[in-house]
Amino acid sequence: MISIYKSDEVSSTLQRLENIEPGSWIHLVAPSEQELLLISKKTGVPMEFLKAPLDEEETSRIDTEGNNTLFVFDIPFSEMEDNSLTYDTYPLAIIHTEKELITVCLKNSKIFLDFVEGKVRSFYTFKRSRFILQILYRIATYYLIYLRQIDKKSLMIEKKLHKSMKNKELIQLLSLEKSLVYFSTSLTSNEITLEKMLKMEMMQKYEEDKDVLEDVIIENKQAIEMANIYSNILSGTMDAFASVISNNLNIVMKLMAGVTIIMSIPNIIFSAFGMNVNVPLEQKNHGFYLILGVSIICCIVAGIILRKKDLL
Repeated sequence: MISIYKSDEVSSTLQRLENIEPGSWIHLVAPSEQELLLISKKTGVPMEFLKAPLDEEETSRIDTEGNNTLFVFDIPFSEMEDNSLTYDTYPLAIIHTEKELITVCLKNSKIFLDFVEGKVRSFYTFKRSRFILQILYRIATYYLIYLRQIDKKSLMIEKKLHKSMKNKELIQLLSLEKSLVYFSTSLTSNEITLEKMLKMEMMQKYEEDKDVLEDVIIENKQAIEMANIYSNILSGTMDAFASVISNNLNIVMKLMAGVTIIMSIPNIIFSAFGMNVNVPLEQKNHGFYLILGVSIICCIVAGIILRKKDLL
C-alpha cells in the first residue's frame, strides 16, 4: 500500500496526495513488487533500499548511495494472538532522498498514525532531517509505552499464578520474557545506529536537530535499561514460580504416598485372615469386628507416625 502526504506550509496541516511532489512523504506498508518498482522509478531510490525492511531479520544500519541515505531501525509492535497481547519488533526503513522522504515497513504502525492524525507538533514533511528525528523519538516513546504495558501485564499474571499455579500463566510469562529479549536486542542495535547519526553531516546543519537526536539517544538508553530490569525481574519471577509449582507437586505426591501407606494396612490385615486361617472370636461372631478394629487402630497409629515425620 502506498500513501503520499505533504504538509501545507500555510495551514500546517497534512494533506494526502495522489502523485509524488517535492517535499512529500511516501509511506509504504507491505508493498508489492510492482509498487516498489513504481516508487524506485519515480524517486530514483535503489530497489535494495526499498526491499531492506521487508526482511524480518534485517538489522539496524545506515547505508548511502548517491543522494539517497537509508536508515534501518527496529520498531515495536503489539499484536493480538490467542486472545492475548503479544509484543515484537519489525524493521523500518527511512530513506532520505534529495526531494522526498520514504518510509517502508511490513506492517502499519501506530507511530505513523500519530503523524497522520496530527498528534505530533511542529511536523513538516519537507523538513526531512527533522522529520526523521521526530520518527525516531516516537519509536523510543513507544518502546517505553510497551515496556510499561509488559510490566503491568506481568504483574497481573503473577497475581493469577498465586491462585492457579497453572502452566498457562507460566507460558504467558515466557512470552513476555521473549518480548523483552527482542526489545532489548533491537534497542541496543538502534543505539549503535543513533550514535553513528550524530557524526553525519545532515545532522550537523542545525543545532536544534542535534539536540533532538541527543534526546532520542537518551530515551533509547532509558528504554534499554527498563528492558533489562524488567527482563531480570521476570526471569527471577519465573524461576521462583517454577520452583513453587514443583514444590507443590512434591507435597501432593508426598500426601498421596502417605495415604497409600495407610490404605494398604487394612488390605494386608484382611488378606492375611482371608487365607483359610482361624479368626479370633469366630465362634462368637465377633471376629470381623475385632479385625476391623485392629485395622482402624493400625491406620490411626500409622497416620500419627507419618504426621510426626511430616509425611502427611
